[in-house]
Amino acid sequence: MDRKTIRFSRKDSANFFRTLNKRVNDYFKDNQIKKTGNWRLHVKTVIMFALFLTPYFLILTLGLPNWANLLLTIVMGVGMAGVGMNVMHDGNHNAYSNKKWVNKLMGSSIYILAGNVYNWQVQHNVLHHTYTNIHEHDEDMEAGRILRFSKHTEWKRHHKFQHLYSVFLYGLLTFNWAITTDFMQMYRYTKRKLSFGKFPNPIVNWSTMVISKLLYITIWIVLPLVFIDIAWWKVLLGFFIMHYVAGVILSVVFQLAHIVDEADTPLPDESGTMKNTWAIHQLFTTVNFGTKNRIVNWFTGGLNHQVEHHIFPHISHVHYTNISKIVKETAKEFNLPYNEYKTTRKAIISHFKHLRDLGRPPALQV
Repeated sequence: MDRKTIRFSRKDSANFFRTLNKRVNDYFKDNQIKKTGNWRLHVKTVIMFALFLTPYFLILTLGLPNWANLLLTIVMGVGMAGVGMNVMHDGNHNAYSNKKWVNKLMGSSIYILAGNVYNWQVQHNVLHHTYTNIHEHDEDMEAGRILRFSKHTEWKRHHKFQHLYSVFLYGLLTFNWAITTDFMQMYRYTKRKLSFGKFPNPIVNWSTMVISKLLYITIWIVLPLVFIDIAWWKVLLGFFIMHYVAGVILSVVFQLAHIVDEADTPLPDESGTMKNTWAIHQLFTTVNFGTKNRIVNWFTGGLNHQVEHHIFPHISHVHYTNISKIVKETAKEFNLPYNEYKTTRKAIISHFKHLRDLGRPPALQV
């Protein structure tokens, strides 16, 4: 991966971000509300954890038939995705609460989702939010050789079919967290001395990950084997199904905001400087979807309001619907894009069409 330092342009004669930031700050000040989560987020937190953990305890204690356990593992997968998008995400952006310990606690929920706080904050907060859709800098754009998410990535013959097989791989997202990705990321990030805030002690960091992984395996695999009279392979199957459901939901939601026709994938010039300022860069590389759908808004934790999230990641998602009006009007005023798909269905169609286009041999791509 090319580690050339990236710089964003400082040329914004119209002062778009300064104007937008003032208007958003005025909104919170005039309405006398905090930028962090409120009672709506607290209620949602209880619901998401209930969806995730209640089926687990029912499986352990009730001795249900196999078909019921299977349905409950699917519910657990939905709850797992819900906790990740609504609770963990806001917590690790320090947007859940104005209290540091609350953010840390909610952000740490990633450990029961099979992830790691340090790795997630570096990949998401540092690399993705800073270098959004920039080839070889935003790791969310990378999928090894299996998938091609950018026109700047080397094309392989099997990419011709990626719009057909990609969704089957999406389900492996959190499963990979559990067994391989975290170890590789921690080695890579520690070696580069990357961090979101103060760089942690490597020994403490590695110890935390190893211990959390052991506890994770104990909770989700060992305890069911001990408490339930069930074949070991059924426990592993249920574990896999839970992860697969969560992985598909999380992956699809993430892709709809950046791996679509409307999202640009710009490159820096020879000096490593991007054409636009950081805030304006977010407008070109990020897309909203289904923002009028209350169910999508509620369940995705505002991840369908990616434009607002990328410009104001420190603001809780419960406020995105209201500030989106300010962002959209300000972008229009400064003659800047505000990319959005009116429905989730249109965003999904665009995503897989985009994958199909990227899968064509470069000479045939439009």
